Amino acid sequence: MTGTLDDWAVRWYPSPDAPLRLFCVPHSGGGAATYRDWARRLAPDIEVVAVRLPGRETRFREPPYHSVDQMIPDLLAALSPLLDRPHSWFGHSMGALVAYEMCRALGPERATRLVVAARPAPHLADDGPSLHDAPTDDFLAGLHALNGTPEELRGQRGALLTFLPTLRADFAVVETYAPRPGPLLSCPVVAYGGSDDAVASYEQLAGWDSCTDAGCSVRLFPGGHFFVHEHPDLVLPALAAELARTEETSDRH
Repeated sequence: MTGTLDDWAVRWYPSPDAPLRLFCVPHSGGGAATYRDWARRLAPDIEVVAVRLPGRETRFREPPYHSVDQMIPDLLAALSPLLDRPHSWFGHSMGALVAYEMCRALGPERATRLVVAARPAPHLADDGPSLHDAPTDDFLAGLHALNGTPEELRGQRGALLTFLPTLRADFAVVETYAPRPGPLLSCPVVAYGGSDDAVASYEQLAGWDSCTDAGCSVRLFPGGHFFVHEHPDLVLPALAAELARTEETSDRH
């Protein structure tokens, strides 16, 4: 494992007295800055820990991961000091798979809730074309179709090409993923989706129910694949209310 705890886990607004931590794992190409405003808006009741993976932001020169199996042991080791209080996980798109596998790696009754966004259930095949090893122009076209070009790189082909290895690696994480046998999660799963998202339909989101023995709920929001960032004024209150239910359940136990 490379990097320090602060490299991996960014706490934009530290809330040492918060009763719950929320680990947030970004979409392909996303960084910890994606969740800076979330941290501000959810503090002090929820401490947001934004996961910063190698290959982006201050870790740009570090080689990115190409598979979930490579990533999870290092991520688990890096974040272990912050697993000392009740915590939930949120993952968007690629981040949903990472968050799910982290909850599995943590074992029963460690995570209080898993919230996934814009990602079909792990066992459901992705019907889209494989992009991670596609020719550059095809890859960029697929990225644009998802509206997945990082905002700061739009219209800057040279800068985008510099970031291309990390984007390809992140797409490989998703496109080479295959769920392994194992016990069901013991925490509830909440699946969020965009009403216009071509990647994850309501039925595909509902498939997360087969990943847990604690129940799964599905909620759609306006928008496409990046609805969580297009409509934060809708998503964040819903998320805060969901996590408040988590805290109430923890208090009863």
